[in-house]
Amino acid sequence: MNDIRIEHIPALDALPSWTSLEQLAQLFHDNMKPFQDTVPDVRAALDYAFVAGKGQGGFLVLASREEQMLGALLMLDTGMGGYIPKLVLLFVWVSPELRGQGVGRKIIDEALRHCDGEVKLHVEYENPAKRLYERMGFTSKYAEMRLVRK
Repeated sequence: MNDIRIEHIPALDALPSWTSLEQLAQLFHDNMKPFQDTVPDVRAALDYAFVAGKGQGGFLVLASREEQMLGALLMLDTGMGGYIPKLVLLFVWVSPELRGQGVGRKIIDEALRHCDGEVKLHVEYENPAKRLYERMGFTSKYAEMRLVRK
């Protein structure tokens, strides 16, 4: 466990040369099942995270060992604050063989060290990660409601 590297990636030029946004999008998709988003949606979120415009941006946190990806987190900056949280913990995953060993918590702790405002996340009630988020201090203040139009 001590050989796992947890790394904050604040900008695209800080992304390790042994990975790419395409690979990360696929890894987020593959490792978040059954709660995953589509690869194009994940890729769009990764692109948003590395935009330098006002009211946009974010960062990655990567967990790796010897250039092998073991987990990752994507945090987005909404550019807002006050009426809704400034930051959205959008995606987090850990390799299935490492789940329950504290890697997810280390990834989230590293991300929170780089946050300067309130953080929100969405988690489905049956997602086992919900218990981790609650232990870390996240609370469920509102019920999310959506109007989906096709």
